[in-house]
Amino acid sequence: MALLLQYYTFFKQYVDSYLHPVPGKSEGALKVGVLGTGMIDPAGIVYPAATHPEVILYAIGSRDASEAASYASKYGFQKSYGSYEEVLADPEVDFMYIPLPNGLHFEWAYKSLEAGKHVLLEKPSTSNAREAEALVKKAEETGKVLLEAFHWQFHPAAHRFREILDSGKYGGIISTYAEMTATPALPPDNIRWQYDLAGGSLMDMTYVVSFTRFALKASTPDDVLYAKATPHERDDRVDRAMEARLRFKRPNMDPRSDNSDVYSTIHTDMARSWAYHLIPRVWEFPSIRVETEFAEIFFYNAMFPHIYHYIAVTDKRTGQTHYEKAYKGGPLWKDRGEAYWSTYRYQLEAFVDKVKGRQSVWWIDGENSVAQMKTIDAIYEKSGLPLRPTSKMLD
Repeated sequence: MALLLQYYTFFKQYVDSYLHPVPGKSEGALKVGVLGTGMIDPAGIVYPAATHPEVILYAIGSRDASEAASYASKYGFQKSYGSYEEVLADPEVDFMYIPLPNGLHFEWAYKSLEAGKHVLLEKPSTSNAREAEALVKKAEETGKVLLEAFHWQFHPAAHRFREILDSGKYGGIISTYAEMTATPALPPDNIRWQYDLAGGSLMDMTYVVSFTRFALKASTPDDVLYAKATPHERDDRVDRAMEARLRFKRPNMDPRSDNSDVYSTIHTDMARSWAYHLIPRVWEFPSIRVETEFAEIFFYNAMFPHIYHYIAVTDKRTGQTHYEKAYKGGPLWKDRGEAYWSTYRYQLEAFVDKVKGRQSVWWIDGENSVAQMKTIDAIYEKSGLPLRPTSKMLD
């Protein structure tokens, strides 16, 4: 279902960019350079930039010069280049958007920082925690902004979800369950199945770890109790699916307390079959369920809440359920934002604020990204699969 959600996001943002265009760009608008002409580019940067007065689609780079030129013409980039290096060498580029395959994230983010560019980097930030630590260190050394693009966390619905959990109205958190699947299955030749490019369902569907850590305000789990990988048919180093149970410390609780542990289950599957060979599994939209002492709180479609979502709160004491939605405003954005903005558009708003030296209403710092990759590494280790390979740049 994740792919169907992405396709719908592309369509929706295409329409919104024409219905709500920005009349002109402001003085001092940031010029973005994009590496690669991947499927995510329109949703991740092209359409969000179309409605942002402080972002200009400046340069697109591909290893195929004709493809880059075609892409630039189609989407309105001012320049195109036949290599990634040429984009980095352009002094007019203020920041890079990097949507390359997972295994290339570290190399090109690192080189972008070295070239003096800020970086908006698609998730997962790197192939493993060692790379993440090196990349965060480089960002600190260069003084440039580095953001791992967990776009969903910037949406008002995510902030309202967290506000409900933090309210104390429903007691402490006991357990969580986060799930993400792909229906239909990704084709066997998809790059997400390639080990050397840091493929695997846990890597590409790392949202389930993000959902969990966000809900718990957690860094890394105290323990990975179990992790079971379903290997891909073509490469047993790559997980077709992953199921894991993690133990975290309960938020805002004295760690000496007897009931201070939270047990979290995550499930990913990039090769989910159609139900009855016909029906897409819409009930498996990327979501998280949180059980507290007095309620169950379910955030449906947490990955793309701008398309559709709901937060269902079922009170255990009364058995009653109420539903909430939030497409704009909320506890953090307040009077900023528009209901038609996608998660990527909210993310870009926060990123530009950071680069411009303004206060961002939400942020994912380098320490958080390192903790994310440490958690993923720990799950792979527990499952018996090898960690995704480290860049030769760190040899």
